[in-house]
Amino acid sequence: MRDEELAALRDGVEARLPSFLEDLARLVNIDCGSYTKAGVDEVGRWTAARLRKLGAEVTVHPNKQLGDTVVGVFDGARTGGPRLLLIGHMDTVFEPGTAAERPFRIENGRAYGPGVTDMKSGLLAGLYAIDALEALLAGGEEPLPFKRLTFVANPDEEIGSPASTPVIRELARDADASFVLECARANGDIVSSRKGIVDLRVTVHGRAAHAGVEPEKGRNAILEAARLVEAIQALNGRWPGVTANVGVIRGGTRPNVVPSEAELEVDLRAMARDDQVAAETAVRELARNPSVSGTTIDVTEVAGHWPMEKLVRSGRLVEHARALAVRLGFPLNDAATGGASDANTTAGMGVPSLDGLGPIGGNDHAPEEYLEVDSIVPRTTLLAGLLLATARDPVIAGWRDDRP
Repeated sequence: MRDEELAALRDGVEARLPSFLEDLARLVNIDCGSYTKAGVDEVGRWTAARLRKLGAEVTVHPNKQLGDTVVGVFDGARTGGPRLLLIGHMDTVFEPGTAAERPFRIENGRAYGPGVTDMKSGLLAGLYAIDALEALLAGGEEPLPFKRLTFVANPDEEIGSPASTPVIRELARDADASFVLECARANGDIVSSRKGIVDLRVTVHGRAAHAGVEPEKGRNAILEAARLVEAIQALNGRWPGVTANVGVIRGGTRPNVVPSEAELEVDLRAMARDDQVAAETAVRELARNPSVSGTTIDVTEVAGHWPMEKLVRSGRLVEHARALAVRLGFPLNDAATGGASDANTTAGMGVPSLDGLGPIGGNDHAPEEYLEVDSIVPRTTLLAGLLLATARDPVIAGWRDDRP
């Protein structure tokens, strides 16, 4: 990419910053928690309209309980160019009423509000990067230099993408690279690997009895569950980077009844697929061997993502991003993180993937969530430049011929 092209991209994003901030305020001030379908769909309609304005062919995948998944497809004129996938999510973790309690505001160079960095700013960065890229290429009468660019607006990422994952997987099968628009780390790092996650529901079945009259007839499910908690927590560190957490425990009805059932909700995470499999296998092995006689244990997988492992080909995407950042005047590193995202889905399918390509922010999921306003222009420019550099890279275009 020529220096004048990169400068023009930055100038274009800079000129659009007031509009970006207006759109950010609008989206942040919509209650759109994952289970608030009306709010998520309001964001979806806005996003679909913006995609159509940019020239995409838009398809909406409806869902009765959760928000609808919005997909915009931009067809490029270069038949042999790469097929790129861009993913941003529209939902937040916050309950209805949060937007009214904590509306969008900017103080001392930081923007605040529910979802301001996770990930309304990332969603907008994708749209504004495409806008700047189209303006640059239209000025030189150059067509979009890829075969296809697909933008997915995900309605349910914060709860593991149950509705959108089938859509994302179908699109990823035909993608040469994937870019996910979660915010950059607080220190500015992009993300090249993420832990995988599996959520398990562990149910202990015992036998009820009167706790005072004939306790010997009972089989205490809570006692077995308590022993399981200790055993599952002991899995932490057994494999490099593996974490195990029993986050919820429930059971019993009355203090004078030997409890017949108890339930644990377990979060397992791992950096490597083999370690994730090993950790889940260990939990299932514990379930096959209860320590309280007469109890039985069921294990159900509720949700899961394979780890986003840094693929060899993802390194080429990282190098493009680093080179562009240097030319834009800031250092850039890639990092591993413990949270899962839609990049786990694409990378788990073997698609070279990068994440953390939104603006810089922090305190995700908390009332103090913030966005560094000064990061919007350089990070959106970086994203636009990365799309262009990737689209023009003949090596990346050739990946489709020998995809692992």
